[in-house]
Amino acid sequence: MDKFVVSGGKRLKGSISVSGSKNGVLAIIPATILATGVYHITNTPNLRDVWTMSQLMNSMGAFCELNENSLFIDTRELNKFEAPYELVKKMRASIYVLGPLLARFGEAKVSLPGGCAWGPRPVDLHLKGMEKLGAEITIENGFINAKAKKLKGARFHFDVSSVGATGNMLMAAVLAEGTTLLTNAALEPEITALARFLVKMGAKIEGIGTTELEIQGVTSLNAVDEVAIPDRIEAATFLIAAAMTKGEIELKNVNPYHLSSVLAKLEDSGSEIDVNGDTIYLKQDEDPKPIDFTTSVYPGLPTDLQAQWVAYMMATKGMSKVTDTIYTDRFKHIPELQRLGADIKMVDNVAIINGGKSLSGATLMSSDLRGSVALVLAGLISEGSTEVLRIYHLDRGYEKIEDKFAKLGATIKRVKTELI
Repeated sequence: MDKFVVSGGKRLKGSISVSGSKNGVLAIIPATILATGVYHITNTPNLRDVWTMSQLMNSMGAFCELNENSLFIDTRELNKFEAPYELVKKMRASIYVLGPLLARFGEAKVSLPGGCAWGPRPVDLHLKGMEKLGAEITIENGFINAKAKKLKGARFHFDVSSVGATGNMLMAAVLAEGTTLLTNAALEPEITALARFLVKMGAKIEGIGTTELEIQGVTSLNAVDEVAIPDRIEAATFLIAAAMTKGEIELKNVNPYHLSSVLAKLEDSGSEIDVNGDTIYLKQDEDPKPIDFTTSVYPGLPTDLQAQWVAYMMATKGMSKVTDTIYTDRFKHIPELQRLGADIKMVDNVAIINGGKSLSGATLMSSDLRGSVALVLAGLISEGSTEVLRIYHLDRGYEKIEDKFAKLGATIKRVKTELI
């Protein structure tokens, strides 16, 4: 098992390119189930979650191979409709195979999902949506069993905006008979990218980029190639890292439009930001200002940046509040940040940060993907060395993160360890 050893006190400065979107690719891979053929997905991040989804596809008879950042997928021999627990437990996004399996083959057996060690993310909306399209759903021995001779178009309203359920319903509806109308659909860029990929395959979808999607079912789709969108969470993570170290950074291969709310908050905190095409430049000369941060569905502030913003506010001189309205128990990083000397108090789903405290390196334990990167960021502004354990969480969502930090002047070493 690996750990990171982070040396504090370095000002980040330099230029790096952002990887392709993890969450975007994790939606596109199962969409290839919908049409037999060969696909090439470029700008694919080389990540543990992408490997897991590829293994899941392979277990069902497909062939997936990731070479550097190009993903080759062949679904011509896909003939199994079960997503086993051994793979699904590693990643919640595995539930994405439910919709396309039902749409193409009329049956699916998918283990109830696993993933990060925090918070309930119920699959109720996925199941209700499939039932609305005419599927029969039962849950036995930890598996979702779904069957449908032919999915039928229907109206479905998401009581809560859900990225996963919206993606699953989109993939199921494109081959359903008739018209499907989805209201209060998720607006996240990864859903827009999935919808455009499906249209490229031959699907008929109106309202892309809005909360109301109308899908006219078609009888068949075609295999196509695609380029993954940039990872907005990775981009924002590096922008925050530069700001909290009073750094200067140029990010390439990024879509600034996907980061509008985050860029506004960074400017409020004192960052100088310049956008030029697919490049974002950030410079922070003075101590950052304490700025409150409340998560909400896109285009609001992402819950996937809540932990990083908490770490950022530790570098300010003053009090700030970080509120997570999406996943109210996603704060397992707080006790670890306190081990560095941070003054953070929790009141329900609100972290109250009294910044400007002296921080000193310590050994910290990761518990989830975004929380783990927050520990790394905190190590960058702590005196001495900080050890971050269980970085396999990081490897799920950040491609070669230590190499990218090295290009910016940080010292982060990956070291083998017996500690878990």
